[in-house]
Amino acid sequence: MADVIPARSYLFVPGNRCERIARAIASGADAVIVDLEDAVPPAEKDGARAAVLASLDAARPIWLRINGEQTPWFEADRALCGLPGIAGIVLPKAESGALVTELHSAASRPVLPTIESGLGLARLDAIATAKGTERLVFGSIDLRLDLAIPGDEPVLDPYRMQLVLASRLAGLPSPVDGVTTSFSDPAVVEADTRRSASLGFTGKLCIHPQQIAAVHRGFGPTQADIDWARRVVAADDSADGRAVALNGQMVDRPVVERARAILARAS
Repeated sequence: MADVIPARSYLFVPGNRCERIARAIASGADAVIVDLEDAVPPAEKDGARAAVLASLDAARPIWLRINGEQTPWFEADRALCGLPGIAGIVLPKAESGALVTELHSAASRPVLPTIESGLGLARLDAIATAKGTERLVFGSIDLRLDLAIPGDEPVLDPYRMQLVLASRLAGLPSPVDGVTTSFSDPAVVEADTRRSASLGFTGKLCIHPQQIAAVHRGFGPTQADIDWARRVVAADDSADGRAVALNGQMVDRPVVERARAILARAS
């Protein structure tokens, strides 16, 4: 697992609107994804690819979401992936660990495989353990479509937990959750993010700069969390290795480690 703290926010920029890249980088997002897939109509794919190529800047690297393997644009998109200015590859509809490894080997770039189909879920372990996989991404909207699941986000939570478990077993950072389609109400975005965090996610895809601050708050501890963690750590520090109780409850080692992790996040 990487020593650095994984990105909390990945902000999309349409590949046919490359003039927005500088603003996205300045938005406070932890990472920027330039999207050649869903955000770009078929008639504009070639022009968007050319615009991305002209916009690449090694001093300000971006992630690139390419078109899927089964599309006519895949080969041309992947030709960009090893160029200076590309931090890594976002692979949509990932369904093969071998393809992840192939992309990584050819471009010498990390890959974020997006799990957004039933077949991707069925092959999740192979994708998670593939050489080149940096982190798993949950494609909630497309997965719901592929599995013909109506209803709100909670119905997808069992599939989210599969990504959390697969990430843990593969030694990957915790996964990245899908987008919140609302961007005008920060409270909605923050609530969605806190739900993601409660399930074990530590990153989220974003579609608008207005979502960034809410996502970062959502992945951060609340003041109540911080206050509790400080009390736990203080009690443990004063116990000199003895068992300790706080507010009538036993504080064992896992609880102390959780408290220290909360304070680390808060800092």
